[in-house]
Amino acid sequence: MAALMNKRFLLKLLSLFSVVRGYNILIVVIAQYLTSAFILAPELPLRQVLFDDNLFFLILSTATVIASGYIINNFYDSEKDLINRPKKTMLDRVVSQRTKLSVYFILNFAAIFFASYVSFRAVVFISLYIFVIWFYSHRLKKILFLGNLVASILTITPFFAIFIYYKNFETVIFIHATFLYLMIVMRELVKDLENMPGDMAQNYRTIPLVYGEKWSKFFLAILTVIAIFPILLLTTRFEIGYMDYFFYVSFLLLVLFLLFLYFSRAKWQYLLLHNILKLIIVAGVFSILLIDIDEVLSRVF
Repeated sequence: MAALMNKRFLLKLLSLFSVVRGYNILIVVIAQYLTSAFILAPELPLRQVLFDDNLFFLILSTATVIASGYIINNFYDSEKDLINRPKKTMLDRVVSQRTKLSVYFILNFAAIFFASYVSFRAVVFISLYIFVIWFYSHRLKKILFLGNLVASILTITPFFAIFIYYKNFETVIFIHATFLYLMIVMRELVKDLENMPGDMAQNYRTIPLVYGEKWSKFFLAILTVIAIFPILLLTTRFEIGYMDYFFYVSFLLLVLFLLFLYFSRAKWQYLLLHNILKLIIVAGVFSILLIDIDEVLSRVF
């Protein structure tokens, strides 16, 4: 009996981890620390950045909000996800909707508590972040164009938080942020192409459902071309060390993305496009270390 209860408990933990997408949150936390240490505050000793209490609680607060955001999004999208992601949804449903909502409120209160350690302004920022995520999940995501725009802004908000914390307004940082934002916007549009059956069943007004696949692909092609401009600027006008190689590879991946986009018709093909963009985003996180390898080694060792 005890062994069975332990298995059920572990299954529920796995289900909750799937709902909050713990792997995504881990990547975001790593990205925030790398961005802080090697882009926003490269002049500070690494130890000072890593052991900055205010930064720690700010990152912990945003990570907690992201987790709660995934829960409320899962709550509202349960029927749609049953069509689009039946296998993952079966795992997610191991935990009841009531339990999910309870964890959602606990995480939100925890996020505000963590933010209170930083400052009152951080509490206001996190509170607004929580509200906008809820409002997006409840209503905005069904609105044409606005859903994609808000989703992309919410995704990049944790980086905006640490950007404001360090008050570093160098041009190169804005260009990095522009490239990241374009990748996120493109990923959101590809997800809409991927999730058309469920979106149609739930009466969502997404770009693919309103304008069709052909126009959605055209929008994606335009965004891909626009994304090349930050690559050109970063590799020709700014000193970013060996991170040049990341952008060269990203350029090649975007060319492949365009080729695959032209021939894509089925869900698995859109999933492939989604994974290409996800690879660029995740690789971009760790490629931050390539900006100045000697500086990285000297600060670590």
